[in-house]
Amino acid sequence: MATTTAAERRALARAEYDAFVAACPSRKLLDRISDKWVALILSGLGSSSTHRPGSDCSGGPRALRYSELQRLLAGVSQKMLTQTLRSLERDGLVSRTVTPTVPVTVTYELTALGLSLHGMMRGLKSWAETHMDEVLAHRDTYDHRAP
Repeated sequence: MATTTAAERRALARAEYDAFVAACPSRKLLDRISDKWVALILSGLGSSSTHRPGSDCSGGPRALRYSELQRLLAGVSQKMLTQTLRSLERDGLVSRTVTPTVPVTVTYELTALGLSLHGMMRGLKSWAETHMDEVLAHRDTYDHRAP
């Protein structure tokens, strides 16, 4: 009987993740990252300092203060933003830095893990913005067809 090292066992466990299997823990991660606020936060933290509706914001990733994120994400409640940032920090996608100033400054920044997801989230956001007219047209056609 062959023995396996701890590293081999971890690699084997990673190879067994399959989101199509009901008990796979990656399903919870997919659920988390498919949330609209998560997608927008990850996209926003990877943007330049100039945030205007419809702007590309294609500058490099940078840290944003809580208030900057709140202004960027029109319609997000303070509670939802706080909960989402905490969950992203817990998952290792975002880091939180507290600077002892008056008043205290709190900034959020993508971690290396968050940066690895950033490109896909920017792409998803861009796809949605680019194809919204097509989707709306298809919805209208679907909703008005005879039963």
